[in-house]
Amino acid sequence: MGGDTALTTARKAPLLDCLNGAVAKVPPMWMMRQAGRYLPEYRALRAEKGGFLELVYDSPAAAEITLQPLRRFELDAAILFSDILIVPYAMGQDLKFLVGEGPHLSPRLLDHALESLVAVPERLEAIYETVRLVKAELAPEKTFLGFAGSAWTVATYMVNGEGSKDQHATREYAYRDPAGFQALIDGIVDLTIEYLIGQIDAGVDAVQIFDSWSGSLAPAQFERWVIAPNARIAAAIHEARPGVPVIGFPKGAGEKLAAYARETGVDALGLDETIDPVWAAANIPAHLPVQGNLDPLALLAGSEQMENAVRHILRTFEGRPHIFNLGHGILQQTPIEHVHALLTLVKQGV
Repeated sequence: MGGDTALTTARKAPLLDCLNGAVAKVPPMWMMRQAGRYLPEYRALRAEKGGFLELVYDSPAAAEITLQPLRRFELDAAILFSDILIVPYAMGQDLKFLVGEGPHLSPRLLDHALESLVAVPERLEAIYETVRLVKAELAPEKTFLGFAGSAWTVATYMVNGEGSKDQHATREYAYRDPAGFQALIDGIVDLTIEYLIGQIDAGVDAVQIFDSWSGSLAPAQFERWVIAPNARIAAAIHEARPGVPVIGFPKGAGEKLAAYARETGVDALGLDETIDPVWAAANIPAHLPVQGNLDPLALLAGSEQMENAVRHILRTFEGRPHIFNLGHGILQQTPIEHVHALLTLVKQGV
């Protein structure tokens, strides 16, 4: 993408400019899970409309939720309200969100062959309609982010049928039947490429690949199941839709981030809250935009600890392309006033 490190002042879309390599005195900002449960307006709409999946598939409601944070806060980007498990749902698994338990996919692939699934590609259409509705309302200076889960993270849910603490079942499956697991990864990658291109064609400006469970893998497995699939996705997006940035977010990758940055071809790198900004500044190429990485718990707590952490991140990434964000999703209990305080701190700069 970029490489232009000239300071910018008046830009049409500051966050998109940053993804293309521009450096700003005040970094652009958005927050992972910014559209969701911490907002009273979201809770009111969900109470009216029903369950989570019902909201995702109600395109006008999903568009409203996507826009809600930007009506309340001076953020630089909207991120599509959806879920990473739309891809396995479109591949033919049934998807339910159970109260107090989270998502469940069936049949789980520990017990059934991938070939037994019957694809339902029309399950992607409502998501594209949400994108079109948001794009029609979004101010031109705001960047619109689409997303998908990475192949590894999506596979952990498809294999086990639900989330787990250490992805034991899927990691064992990948060791026991690498050819079978490769076929699953390839199927997820192929549909993810189609899905992200569909989001781009409907109106998003950039896409993020969420790899929520990449931290559970040994180095060789990380190379095969995280780096290689994400490199395929990034290359396909760049070839099919040149100029559209791809953000990679391999949560928990630790020191493997340097290889991820070199080998995947992503245009920006999301950093989780466990990454020392000083280490990242020294080990991630200076031209590559970084995104992050305030601990969501620091935002929840607020006060001096949050202020110190924000200033440390801003100082460390000063002079390079940097999007201020959290290291993971905003927590449901986060007070609205803490988000306002965070925005003020970021805009004040170092």
